[in-house]
Amino acid sequence: MQAPVTDERTDLLILGSGATAFAAAARARELGKSALMIEARTLGGTCVNRGCLPSKNLIEAARLVYDAAHPRYPGLAPARLALDFPALIAQKDDIIHAYRDQHYASALDTDDASGAEPTTTILYGRARLIDPHAVEVSTADGAVHRIAGDQILIATGSRPVILDIPGLRDTPYLISDLLTSDEQDELRELPESLVILGGGYIALELGQMFARFSSQVTILERSARILGDYEPEIALALTDILRDEGIRIVTGAHPQHITGGASGVTVTASVRGQQRQLDAARLLVAAGRRPNSDGIGLERTGVRLDACGAVVVDDHLRSSVPHIWAAGDVIGRETESQMATPVGAHDGGIAAENALGGASGAMRRVDHRVIPRAIFTDPQVAVVGLTDAEANARGIACRCNTIPMSVVPRAGAIRDTRGVVKMVLERPSRRIIGVSMLGMNAAEVIHEAAMALRFGATTDDLIDLIHVYPTMAEALKIAAISFTKDVSRLSCCAS
Repeated sequence: MQAPVTDERTDLLILGSGATAFAAAARARELGKSALMIEARTLGGTCVNRGCLPSKNLIEAARLVYDAAHPRYPGLAPARLALDFPALIAQKDDIIHAYRDQHYASALDTDDASGAEPTTTILYGRARLIDPHAVEVSTADGAVHRIAGDQILIATGSRPVILDIPGLRDTPYLISDLLTSDEQDELRELPESLVILGGGYIALELGQMFARFSSQVTILERSARILGDYEPEIALALTDILRDEGIRIVTGAHPQHITGGASGVTVTASVRGQQRQLDAARLLVAAGRRPNSDGIGLERTGVRLDACGAVVVDDHLRSSVPHIWAAGDVIGRETESQMATPVGAHDGGIAAENALGGASGAMRRVDHRVIPRAIFTDPQVAVVGLTDAEANARGIACRCNTIPMSVVPRAGAIRDTRGVVKMVLERPSRRIIGVSMLGMNAAEVIHEAAMALRFGATTDDLIDLIHVYPTMAEALKIAAISFTKDVSRLSCCAS
């Protein structure tokens, strides 16, 4: 028997239900328009269900375990906290459920909405565009929905990259979605040992987390160093810190073949010309993410993709088809964007406003020049603006300086001087154009640097700003001072 077909229409049809989609739906409601989101997996998308929220929850738990066993203060005896991994996973799921209900489900209209006000609704199922204005969605109950949208927003996010390595697809492996909730990929048992393919932020965050929970962790990175796009001073310092914690980091490693089963896996890799075999109980592929632009029928619409599969957009977030828009991870590096939840949440509202005319009808442009980002290792990595290499590649005459965290009073006071700060200046104006920091609370401190970049601040502006003493934020002031003074000889609060 043929499945029943229903025909529907909405002002803004959104593919996805993550932060980007919800920001767009909220803006549509403010403009008096209806929005309908289509979700193939779980309400809320990657960040709340399998990314930012669960990973940071468990990373903090791992920090507590590690700090208890490695107190920084003489006079404090090490303590070994008992670890109940299934219980940790259960509390992580509780956090996800509560957050999803509070911040996502509560924003949806119920079935008994009167219809007098614009609605924000969701339909679960896999959507495929059947023409430039409509999608077809097959739901779990066998129904088929054909939904037309006056405007369409592609907010389908991204997914883990699966490397093309002989034997990988025949070997059980984990992906970076392993911290998901209510889905088949969820990891519920702590692996005794783990080989991780990749040396980016996901591999490092999860690698340190598992190592602190007692897994033996090996990280394999193809490049000569981890965090290849970051300042080398940051990458090398973090490498030393992670190795000091017992994490095995192998760079210049090119996996050639993978075998294994339920009892364990073996990765055969070429490491600087030498063939090596690395064994572990489990394998984690954490080699980056790619836009979810395939399998949704974009080829039927004329929407153009770039070489990486990202939807090509202009600085209004309009695709090559005038009434189809895209924002979030699915646009990749288009318009100098970055795959990060706050970027998508910021841009989703702009896309909806542009699509639906906005209050004034004027089109808003996205500005991705200042995007702070962080890696939640311990200590944290945080960056904003250009690296030394990026500034030089753009032909900017620049000057750089790096200071160790040991010159920051707060770091010394709390006995955690791990890390460095590197600042990039434009010459001769001394305008700050890039900051990279490895140190405690770097993810919080970086917002001061981001504000400095946003408003074109110079080193004098940071030096003249009175900072609370002692704080980690003083690291920025001290880095600014370092261009003209020997900061190892500064007195407290000196400028």
